[in-house]
Amino acid sequence: MLAEKPSALSDARRLSQRVQFEPDGTVSIASGKVELGQGILTALAQIAAEELDVDLRRIRLLPASTAHSPDEGVTSGSLSIQDGGKALRVACAELRALMLGRAARILKAAPHELAVEDGIIRGPESSITYWDLAHVEGEIPGAAPLKPASAYRLVGTSAPRRDLPAKFAGQPSYLHDLVLPGMLHGRIARPPYGFSKLISLGETKATVVRDGSFLGVLAEREEDAIAAAAKLRASSKWEAAAPVPADIHAWLKEHVTERIVSKEKVDTSAKARGEKQLRASYTKPYIAHASIGPSCAVARWKGPKLELWTHSQGIFGLRQDLSKVLGMNEADIVVTHMEGAGCYGHNGADDVALDAALLARGADGKPVRLQWTRADEFAWEPYGAAMAFELEAALDAQGRIVSWRHEFWSNGHTHRPGRATLPTLTAAAHLAKPFELSPAVNPALPAGGADRNCIPLYDFADLLVRNNYVREMPLRSSSLRSLGAYGNVFAIESFMEECAAAAGTDALEFRLNHLQDPRARAVLEKLRAEWSSWKRAEGRGHGIAFAKYKNLGAYCAVLAEVEVTHELRCTRLVAAVDVGLPINPDGVINQIEGGCIQAASWTLKEAWKPGVAGWEDYPILKFSEVPPVEVFLLKNEHASVGAGECTMGPTAAAIANALHDALGVRVRDLPLTPERIAAAIST
Repeated sequence: MLAEKPSALSDARRLSQRVQFEPDGTVSIASGKVELGQGILTALAQIAAEELDVDLRRIRLLPASTAHSPDEGVTSGSLSIQDGGKALRVACAELRALMLGRAARILKAAPHELAVEDGIIRGPESSITYWDLAHVEGEIPGAAPLKPASAYRLVGTSAPRRDLPAKFAGQPSYLHDLVLPGMLHGRIARPPYGFSKLISLGETKATVVRDGSFLGVLAEREEDAIAAAAKLRASSKWEAAAPVPADIHAWLKEHVTERIVSKEKVDTSAKARGEKQLRASYTKPYIAHASIGPSCAVARWKGPKLELWTHSQGIFGLRQDLSKVLGMNEADIVVTHMEGAGCYGHNGADDVALDAALLARGADGKPVRLQWTRADEFAWEPYGAAMAFELEAALDAQGRIVSWRHEFWSNGHTHRPGRATLPTLTAAAHLAKPFELSPAVNPALPAGGADRNCIPLYDFADLLVRNNYVREMPLRSSSLRSLGAYGNVFAIESFMEECAAAAGTDALEFRLNHLQDPRARAVLEKLRAEWSSWKRAEGRGHGIAFAKYKNLGAYCAVLAEVEVTHELRCTRLVAAVDVGLPINPDGVINQIEGGCIQAASWTLKEAWKPGVAGWEDYPILKFSEVPPVEVFLLKNEHASVGAGECTMGPTAAAIANALHDALGVRVRDLPLTPERIAAAIST
């Protein structure tokens, strides 16, 4: 089923705000969730069509906009189905019930005598359509019966992605393709490093827009804007900010703002049974979103009002920060979403939106299209935070873990706009009247930020998990797919492997020996045949890892196979996943495949370094290096949860464990580069 209980409907209390029957026989759906390449609009359309009993082809998802969409927060955290889907389902169920009530009066029939097929309400003697009853008003009481899962005909089946045909045909589909009449092109002139202020302004023949240390250019042709910005950047001077510390993990441990106990269970008798003590430290670097397409926005001022097109994942939060920085009422700003390059986290999309709005103030009412350069993206987007981990465990005489300690150090993992009193957008700190930017923070557990998935799902009697929060940010950090779960699961599942080796127990059996949750056991058991059939060969290895995302989302176990020559290469990934009832099974599998590939790229290659400006400095996994990914999707009727982020940590740990299986050495610092592997072999 979609939800065990209907969720709140946010601020969209009227049915007509979410669902409308159009004169052409279609159904318009307004959702606050946005398409990032994850196929969410297809799944939401399936939910609406299912609950309304209309053909899927009738459903039209409107682009998310602050002008008409419900405020459903940010499209993040694998929550679009879990939250947005539930709210849409309730709205459609209420609308269906409202239509049936009206039809019963008109057709002079009892509600139980009516049936709906593709929007046609049939009674014993006559029929009427939803479109005949199109005037929809009334509050959503949340009491209408929801369709049971046993009656689903669309939900749970694989529907083709609705957004792909236009892209395959080369039709304009992205924000980057948007062209408005009279549109100017803008570029920002910032140095490729953090700075405190603009010292001197260079020269260019283009139109310059300046506000304090914020600097940009406007031109009628994009290539002219690019050339002018490059010249202005080269001839201007900035006062550089302090550099990022060379050893960021040591720096984090020295600059703790607050120590927080995330979880504690004390069992002194269990701890006393420990006979073998293990300790290990792990690290994760700063990681970029590394979107293939740089961030882009289009802005237009109409008198005192602002229109803005963006690929932000949180249009309402962005509007809040824009209103603070620009000194405007939120009602005077309309933010509309258009698709951009997928990034799965908080990249530069929000920052470039403010940049575009500031440039557009100097455009005399003409729209301005602003696209960051690749160097802008790497220099100024927020990064996924660096993290350090220290783990300890005690094993009893039977090789079972009786005590577990997990401590980690990190900045906050969200710096998204709209979540703090002060703005978080980069340009806000560069204005003539600058704003102090809020620090990155962490959402509260159980979802968490840096502490996401820090509490192992395993059955440990004596347990202590401690979060060391660092407020100061040497490099701006924010949400990147799975937040702290990637690092925490990498550390936990690598250490579980080390504990299994110390206990002399098979890695799969060791995990099962510490798990009672039947769904957790099921995804691991699903990989048993693949695990057991492995044939050892020189330089090759296999590894396994597991997590339940946020400890309240999807269950995921990943098996990795690797080959080590002059470098580590992942040759195969197999994922077993339980997302409850999959709305669109093919879409879920797509998400699992994509998550595994992205996590493999992080694990094998990706790390920020000073001066990074392009793909030569920040390599990502090449198409020729992408491993085949196989997905076992465990289908059931538990509540639907998101899929995309559950793979990140298990994939990293499975690859690291496979490396150990291949060479007998443990690399505890990400990414698993040839240099680190060689260093581990030599020690």
